[in-house]
This record gives sequence, C-alpha cells and structure tokens, in this order.
Amino acid sequence: MLRKHLLTSILALFALSACETKPKQLPLVGTWELISATTTENDSTFSTFDASHKMIKLINDSHFAFLNHKLNTAKDSSSEFSAGGGKYTLVDSVYTEHLDYFNDKAWENNKFEFVVKIANDTLIQKGIEKVDKLGIDHIIIEKYKRVTE
Repeated sequence: MLRKHLLTSILALFALSACETKPKQLPLVGTWELISATTTENDSTFSTFDASHKMIKLINDSHFAFLNHKLNTAKDSSSEFSAGGGKYTLVDSVYTEHLDYFNDKAWENNKFEFVVKIANDTLIQKGIEKVDKLGIDHIIIEKYKRVTE
C-alpha cells in the first residue's frame, strides 16, 4: 500500500514538473491604428505623425503588415498610399520586423528592432530605423491604439 502511494506521488511530481509555465507573451496579434509618431535625429526630436493620413498595422502569429494612405484624396491617387510587411520575431519585449515587402524597394530586406510595450489598448514601439543605402539612421517611437469592431 505504501509502495502504491509512493508510486502515485512520484507520478504526480513528474506530471507537475512537465507542466512548465511559458513566459507570458505580449498580446501583439491584432489590428492597430497609428495615433502618434516621433523621430529623433541628431539630438533633435520632432513629430512625424500626420493627421491627414491613416495608418494601420496588422499583426498575426508570424507576420506583420502596414497600410498607410492619405485621407480625402482623389480616387486615382496611388502616390498617397504606402504598404509593407514581412515576418517578425518577438523575444520578451524585443520585436524585430523583417521588411520583406514595401512599395519603396530600397527599404526591403532590412530588419528593424524595437522594444515594445502594451498598456491597456495602446502599443508603443521604440527603436532604430537604419537603412544605409538611403542614409537613414534615426530613433522612432510609434504609438498605436488597438482597433476593435
């Protein structure tokens, strides 16, 4: 009888030790609308948010995409639209975008590393945008609100 209880206890310990708790991932998956954006370049910080545009970022389990267009333009105005996307990784709060697609080909095949934080329905990402062939090297902070419908 004692042996049976001992065996049951050992099996229970093995079962509990197999139930490893994963670190909680940030709830990035969803649709996000840009609500503010700043850039810091050469010790100068300025807003890059343009209220005449609407931008959303879509994030699923493995990919991201962003769509940006100017509001109130002629129906045939394709120059007022940009879009891109690719795969991403998330390790703790380090979110890295691998830009595989973009309407400006000079930005493609670059990776951008951000630290992300989610507070209630707001996603904040801060990191360096660097594209050597374009001479771009600055810090950006973007804030997004979760889109709910």
